[in-house]
Amino acid sequence: MKITLIGGHGKVALLAEPLLVQAGHEVRAVIRNPEHVAEVEATGASAEVADIQTLDQAGWEELLRGSDAVVWSAGAGGGSPERTYAVDRDGAIASMRAAEQVGATRYVMVSYFGAGPDHGIDPSEGFFAYAESKAQADAFLQESGLDWTILGPSGLTLEPGTGTIDAAASEAGQVSRADVAAVIAEVVGREDTRGRFIAFNDGDTPIAEAVTPA
Repeated sequence: MKITLIGGHGKVALLAEPLLVQAGHEVRAVIRNPEHVAEVEATGASAEVADIQTLDQAGWEELLRGSDAVVWSAGAGGGSPERTYAVDRDGAIASMRAAEQVGATRYVMVSYFGAGPDHGIDPSEGFFAYAESKAQADAFLQESGLDWTILGPSGLTLEPGTGTIDAAASEAGQVSRADVAAVIAEVVGREDTRGRFIAFNDGDTPIAEAVTPA
């Protein structure tokens, strides 16, 4: 599968890229900083330099044309609410529209545990813009014609991956970025993960089993 991964220099993305390549996928990682090309390409992915915050719809379509699948692992990383909305909401939604137009029908969104319209974050809190952005982007994806999967990892850590998670937890905990990367690699080609929001923490169930519908 030809996969375009948005946010290709992120901590999760850099761990997911070699797993996707090892699984036989052709991975193009979209990054903003040309200084990161060598690091990204060391994973086996090819690097595409583009500022997703400035792309218009035609630019998005050109970026995604020829792809079978899109993995969204980008994020504004905090800072101003305006940039958060521009990347995590508007950019994500623009990528979905473009994916539909160019036939990149498989779409995996990395969201977060507890995302949704009832996220409960107070507007006075710094996390509010991100929570609102994710709620709107996730809702748009669910209503689109794309074959979507939304991943909802809990609090991210830099611990080594275990290859096991808990996808049945009712409350957020924490999970290693390495295991989030492994979940991306597991679900992207699986039919039985499509049309699902999969929230997960660290746990004891092998990933392939944990993401299998009950």
